[in-house]
Amino acid sequence: MAAEVLSQAGVSVEVFDAMPSVGRKFLMAGKGGMNITHSEATDTFVTRYGDRQTQLQPMLQAFGAEQLREWIHGLGVDTFVGSSGRVFPADMKAAPLLRAWLHRLRNDGVQVHVRHRWTGACERGTDGSFQTAFTTPDGEVSLRCDAVVLALGGGSWGRLGSDGAWVPWLQAQGVEVAPLQPSNCGFECAWSEHFRERFAGEPLKSVSASCVDAKGIRHARHGECMVTAQGIEGGLIYALSAPLREQIAREGSALLELDLAPGRDLARVTQEVAHPRGSRSLSSHLQSRLGITGVRAGLLRECLSKEAFANPQQLAAGIKALPLRLLATRPLDEAISSAGGVCFGALDAGLMLRARPGVFCAGEMLDWEAPTGGYLLTACFATGRAAALGVLGWLNP
Repeated sequence: MAAEVLSQAGVSVEVFDAMPSVGRKFLMAGKGGMNITHSEATDTFVTRYGDRQTQLQPMLQAFGAEQLREWIHGLGVDTFVGSSGRVFPADMKAAPLLRAWLHRLRNDGVQVHVRHRWTGACERGTDGSFQTAFTTPDGEVSLRCDAVVLALGGGSWGRLGSDGAWVPWLQAQGVEVAPLQPSNCGFECAWSEHFRERFAGEPLKSVSASCVDAKGIRHARHGECMVTAQGIEGGLIYALSAPLREQIAREGSALLELDLAPGRDLARVTQEVAHPRGSRSLSSHLQSRLGITGVRAGLLRECLSKEAFANPQQLAAGIKALPLRLLATRPLDEAISSAGGVCFGALDAGLMLRARPGVFCAGEMLDWEAPTGGYLLTACFATGRAAALGVLGWLNP
């Protein structure tokens, strides 16, 4: 996006990518259906960026969901709004969109170089220009330029190019960088061997989950997730990953509460549990009265004591707020995205590094995070555009 804005303003632009082809993480984002943005109102949309709402709001107001959809339409790709409010290309695919975009960039004169990995060198000469260097299959090459935009990604899915290798390079230049951490990630639990063997890979559909953050605010979501051999993951868990990760960092573990019967209140669940069951087993009773079976029943056995099972009130409370102890995040490279990165305090309003005038940063390498649902891609587009405008202001003060 930075390259497009700059080239359309008449700037000569060259793009360097370490991978054999560009946009690999963009294509991965579209693997299960290209969720490009979200249709909710702007006032709600910007709250999805949590503590970084203030920094990102001006960029998202200038180029948010509505502008992004118009931009996609300008590439000849239609979009539609799904039942959840998420926005997709008409064919649900990322590749046609990327092809159309690259074609337009090349027509605008943008030169793309692949298999060029930045070495971290970015020396500014006495004439104000920069000397940058890249390693390639044919050896090291250098380039002289008037401004540099870094869009090096976060630290997740390193095999697609975003390996976080840039962090020590920028820190050595005096740039403040918050540690990269997993975001939209799974978590580890201490499952018993029996539960792991029986239920790993089982989905939990139509459940609710909640947790409490350091400020005492309860965060709750409804959706689905999956039990894994190591713990739990999925969209429902990803949406709560930030407060859960922070609780683990603060206290050593995090408490996630699962509501296994979200369609019924506690009084109704208590009534159903306490209903006479005659000669039926408790498992059969819970299945017939509340639909608690399979992995839901397994989770109850895994997380509640025998005493709780013998007490209808305690069992009902466990069904409505099952306490699941999370011990750690899954590794950063497994996460959908990453938190941390170049701190906004190290940047001016145009996303230029205060310690390195003429060098700009954009995308996931900045210190922000957001849930899945189109928010990640939208902010990457918006910050790329903002960095380009910053470059234009730098080149033409």
